[in-house]
Amino acid sequence: MTDITQAPATATVGASKKPLRRSAFSAVFAFSLGYWRRQIPLVLWTGGTITVATLMDICIPLFAGHLIDAVSQPHSDAALRSALIALGSIMGLGFVAVTFRFLAFAGIVQLTLRTMSRLLQESFWRVQRFATDWHANTFGGSTVRKVTRGMWALDQLNDTVLLSLMPAVIVLLGSSLLLAWHWPMMGLLVLVGAIAYIAVAATLSVKFVGPAASLSNQWDTRLGGALADAITCNAVVKSFGAEAREDSLLDRIIAKWRRRTARTWMRGTMNGTLQSAMLLALRAAIIGMALYLWWNGQATPGEVAYVLTAYLVIHGYLYDIGSYIRDLQRSVNDMEELVAIHATPFGVKDGYWARPIEIDHGEIVFDNVTFHYAGHATPLYKDFSVTIHAGEKVGLVGLSGSGKTTFVKLIQRLYDIQSGEIRIDGQNVAVANQSSLRSQIALVQQEPVLFHRSLAENIAYARPGATLAEIERAARLANAHDFIARLPKGYGTLVGERGVKLSGGERQRVALARAFLADAPILILDEATSSLDSESEALIQEATARLIHGRTAIVIAHRLSTVRAMERILIFDQGRIVEEGNHAALIQKEDGIYRRLFDRQVLGLVDEEDDEEAA
Repeated sequence: MTDITQAPATATVGASKKPLRRSAFSAVFAFSLGYWRRQIPLVLWTGGTITVATLMDICIPLFAGHLIDAVSQPHSDAALRSALIALGSIMGLGFVAVTFRFLAFAGIVQLTLRTMSRLLQESFWRVQRFATDWHANTFGGSTVRKVTRGMWALDQLNDTVLLSLMPAVIVLLGSSLLLAWHWPMMGLLVLVGAIAYIAVAATLSVKFVGPAASLSNQWDTRLGGALADAITCNAVVKSFGAEAREDSLLDRIIAKWRRRTARTWMRGTMNGTLQSAMLLALRAAIIGMALYLWWNGQATPGEVAYVLTAYLVIHGYLYDIGSYIRDLQRSVNDMEELVAIHATPFGVKDGYWARPIEIDHGEIVFDNVTFHYAGHATPLYKDFSVTIHAGEKVGLVGLSGSGKTTFVKLIQRLYDIQSGEIRIDGQNVAVANQSSLRSQIALVQQEPVLFHRSLAENIAYARPGATLAEIERAARLANAHDFIARLPKGYGTLVGERGVKLSGGERQRVALARAFLADAPILILDEATSSLDSESEALIQEATARLIHGRTAIVIAHRLSTVRAMERILIFDQGRIVEEGNHAALIQKEDGIYRRLFDRQVLGLVDEEDDEEAA
């Protein structure tokens, strides 16, 4: 999929909406054609076979007219022969049409399955590589809805264009030419009437129904996001007894969705009614023209029958064209948000020059780094420089928003900096392959997230292909083996969505086991003991002491007791390192930030102990 990584993307999520809204059809068709171009033999096969089947349909009314002419003659061998030839021709044409239509459907099945599969794979591939900010600002449930709805819309678009609209156009043009060959005015009437009908149907679908359908889809996406958000956070809902509140919130969204959807459906109904009225007028005009030709001796009864039969075929295709255009509009609306996802830039993107990085020692250097978040005029870091030596144990301390978390995110290249360099073992992370970079940095978050998979799979996520013995060894080092062994299915136990079936301490130990198994030269710990009971905290601190040995370790500290043993402590304040040193040195600075934070936490602990004694 290297073609995706090198494709230019210059729009943002919000910006990509506007050009897409102005030319939704062109954007969606250009997008779909990109997938068709990869399956040209199947597209040609499907288009060719359905064309043959459609041409047979055009010719059948002609032989129906010959049959009527034959049976309207006096009984004779010649009349019977003509009737049998016409009947045989009708049957033969019908057999060819059925056969080739089957071949066309067989082709569209393969074409659609391949394009849908590739679309789903590439959409997932793309979403996985979007920047952290994109995921932070986007509902997971909404994204899933956009992708799956767009995938099935591509199925409908393929069917509509190749198996419906294309044959309809062939029938209209072919029938008009055949009728014009006999009666130019009749051919002109059919052609002009059909073109007027299609133009009105297309205009109504695009200008009248389309905008309403697009808005309806936005609320459908919002509805899916609200459902996913509430279900994912069900533990919070229960903890506040807020089921009724969430019901009320969903009711308001459903009410808005219902109004938008009702408007879309009513506009579609009005569109269909107007199309039916136009078809009725066209039918009257064509039948009236046929009667006029017969009355003036310009058409035999068989030719009138041919006109009527041909019109029935045309009427069927014209009637269906209205629904095909509505289906096409629906497909475009349903794919619109997915196309917008594919038009969204990655945020952090590997260039064609990106190469795997090899981290042996783990020295980290920030060299005159300037960085600011999108939408922020003031940089968080400006000409920021610091070096963390290989194997050094460093604690990061500071108030919320001081830059600690951003510091470790920049090491992982979750964001790109505006100027300067970040180097690991002398290698600029900006030109390193992101996957290779992050695979050599073990991260244990304060709130670890687990997959709804087995414990063994969650631990082995750090090193795919690890043996069960290696997984168990990592679990023992993380003090996780004992609680896992007590579970009914042991390492095969499913942990629930985001690991909800485990306690906080158990999730932390699984995350530590994952880090042990990764055996990465750089370790980042977002303090894992800040919200745990004392027993779990002791087990995790013991495991953490083993984990940081022999690695470059960066610990984001919430409890300052955690960083007392660090070789160096960096005190952040508004994107600057304002103090640094070990605990003993920093505690001596009476007016220092570290001393003030430490005293505040010590006093808090003393107050808690006094409260316990009084109780």
